[in-house]
Amino acid sequence: MNFVGDLRFAFRSLTRAKGLALTVIVTLGLGIGANAAMFSVVQAVLLRPLVNRDESRLIYIRQSAPGIDVENIAFSVPELIDLRERMTTVTALGDFSTIEFTMIGLGEPRVVRSGVVGGSYFDVMGLRPVLGRLIDARDDGPNAAGVAVLTHRFWTALGSDPNVLGTTVRLGVRSATIIGVLEPSVPYPQETEIIANVVTSPHHMSATMVMGRAHRMTELFGRLAPGADLEAARAELRAVHGALLEEHPEEYPQKSRFQIEAKLLRDQITSPARTVLLLLLAASALIFIIACSNVANLILARSVRREGELAIRAALGATAGALRRTLLAESLLLCGIGAILGVIVALGMVPILGRYASRFSVRAVGLTVDASVLWVGVGLALTAAVLLAFVPRLPSAAAGGLGLSSGSVRITPGTNRRLRLFAVMQIAASFVLLAGAGALLTTLIALQRAPTGFETRQVLAVDVPTMAYGRTPDQTGAFYQGVMRQIEELPGVNRVSLGSSVPWRDARQSFSFQFSVEGYARADGEEDPRGRIRTVSPGFFASLGVPIIAGRDFNESDRPDGEKVVIVSQSAAQRMFPSVEDAVNRGLMWTDRILQQFGGVSGEPRRIVGVAADIDDENIVPGPATTVYHPSGQFGYGGRLFVHTQMEDPYGLVPSITRIIRELSADQPVERAATLEDVRAEVLAPDRLNALVFGGFALVALTIAIVGVAGVLAFSVSARTREFGIRLAIGCEPRRLLARVLGEGAVIAAAGIIVGALGGIVLMRFASALFGVIRMPGVLPIAGAAALLATAAILASLLPAARASRVDVMQVLRSE
Repeated sequence: MNFVGDLRFAFRSLTRAKGLALTVIVTLGLGIGANAAMFSVVQAVLLRPLVNRDESRLIYIRQSAPGIDVENIAFSVPELIDLRERMTTVTALGDFSTIEFTMIGLGEPRVVRSGVVGGSYFDVMGLRPVLGRLIDARDDGPNAAGVAVLTHRFWTALGSDPNVLGTTVRLGVRSATIIGVLEPSVPYPQETEIIANVVTSPHHMSATMVMGRAHRMTELFGRLAPGADLEAARAELRAVHGALLEEHPEEYPQKSRFQIEAKLLRDQITSPARTVLLLLLAASALIFIIACSNVANLILARSVRREGELAIRAALGATAGALRRTLLAESLLLCGIGAILGVIVALGMVPILGRYASRFSVRAVGLTVDASVLWVGVGLALTAAVLLAFVPRLPSAAAGGLGLSSGSVRITPGTNRRLRLFAVMQIAASFVLLAGAGALLTTLIALQRAPTGFETRQVLAVDVPTMAYGRTPDQTGAFYQGVMRQIEELPGVNRVSLGSSVPWRDARQSFSFQFSVEGYARADGEEDPRGRIRTVSPGFFASLGVPIIAGRDFNESDRPDGEKVVIVSQSAAQRMFPSVEDAVNRGLMWTDRILQQFGGVSGEPRRIVGVAADIDDENIVPGPATTVYHPSGQFGYGGRLFVHTQMEDPYGLVPSITRIIRELSADQPVERAATLEDVRAEVLAPDRLNALVFGGFALVALTIAIVGVAGVLAFSVSARTREFGIRLAIGCEPRRLLARVLGEGAVIAAAGIIVGALGGIVLMRFASALFGVIRMPGVLPIAGAAALLATAAILASLLPAARASRVDVMQVLRSE
């Protein structure tokens, strides 16, 4: 019989075992589908080449200051010039500064995430336009015209209008002409919408930006010179950077421990997603192992039932190769259909996993299914088919008529061990996944339950960015005062205030600066404390339900021409004085050189008029927050509106708020209205997705494993019917048989949990070596996973156990 004939025979044989065939196909479909989908995401995010020309020579250069816990401190213009003049292993450097512009003239007024670049940026990055041209050397210099390039995603969102070229838009206080549309590419270092030349940003043209070595806000990209490799570039970068540290010691404090590093751009882009995607790939691999173990159990049980058939064929002269080929044909047929189902499952999973992965890497944004799903499905199916074909033990012609003596099923000790081994493997892999998912779920619950220290449900935050174009500072203040006054008159509104930072959402824009307070004596070698700067209007603390512990709140007397005042947080006061009341009426001075040089903030004393309870607006789990609050009338308006309402649905106020603002200023952007509760939920979305995705994998693994345990015990009971009948005949009580089978299920579960725990420890150590420190799950997730698996295994054992306790003694004896 040829192999095609074997396939026909396998098909007819499987049609007589429809239940087994369906179980195998669905189990393999889930295992293959999960792996094909995950590999597609990994391939797209981690393995797919960038569109950048000659990407293997494109590097990202990073400066850090671990001494002050800054992983990426960026570069200043003088540093960029020095590196450009002294480097030989890098032929060109491209600079990119992230900034936000208020854009007028292209659709609705809005704040756009933008990049400000030099003329060499696009050439260094190796990117091309799909429309028009990109920024180049002709767009450099103070006399250049303002120009901008749209990113492909932003252009598509605007309707892909080719007539956008030549459109003049206002970016902040400057104008720019749209000259091109960038090809689809990875938007790094930020997901920007517009990329403009330097002249569009007055700040970038200022003396503080051009001359200030410590004014760092530029990220650098480079292209390796011909013949140079990454290690040579790193060595030269460190040498040049070391020389800069020696030449300008005042700009590089020794305590900050400035360092420089270079990585291939693709490695830099993929690094945030690498750990989580590889862990998910490992989770899907565990599901495939569980699925194959389950199917191996089913195939092994089927082969035991077919021992009579196989023994007859062997006795009639069939070789071991011919018998194995028959089993291979069945495995290929089952795995092939399972692969088809797996590809269908993967087609549905890829978009979901792509949205999940986009939280960690912009490369996953808009991820679509490609041919890799099909090839991975086929590869996994062939792997499973070959493995499964060699699971059963073959009879031989010399076996003495194995399986012909009786019509009942006989199970050998070796077969029994293999069945239980596969079941233990399923439980072990499920335990690892369940413990991991439990740890993520425990973390999520802890984050959600963490107190915030201020009101979130009834506070609506709205971005109303400050617009300096055509307005004096007095006019800006009058605009915001009018907005707050009219909104406060709306029904259901309790209080309205302004701030400079929406909790959690604006955390990335936060910096800390050094200050001192009259009467506070530093210890020897101690630096001045660092604090966050926040600008708030009178009533801000009341809007968020934050108490003033000592002193007073800001009021209308805190005007630009009045006494300079501040409010400090409770942690700031407690750090410097035994009692928070001691901080009131003392003078606070900003001593940070960068803040004074580049922020325009003087070091004059500002009287502390109050101490407010801590508001940790950066971390979900709040900690001590050293914060200094300035009144908006003296320090500028932050552009974040906070509305405390008694309405059940705060979002019902958004149309009225928008109308009021647009009536006062038609070009004013009004964006991102959300309650602080929803802002917090959005920040927690990655943790929620982690728990959901890993929990989904764990649930699939648990389902397959429980089916496997039930199958093993059901087959064991079927094979031991004679034994159970004899035991009952000689007086054994049915409940003892019930307990015996339940005990077998519990032993399988216990062995799987132990193996899973040991395997999990090994995997954790291996993962820590690859990805850095990874925390072990706590006692609660581990205990919960063990309890869930043990309970599920015992429940899965109930049906086979009940069947064993109800064996018909007379029927068993007659059959023997």
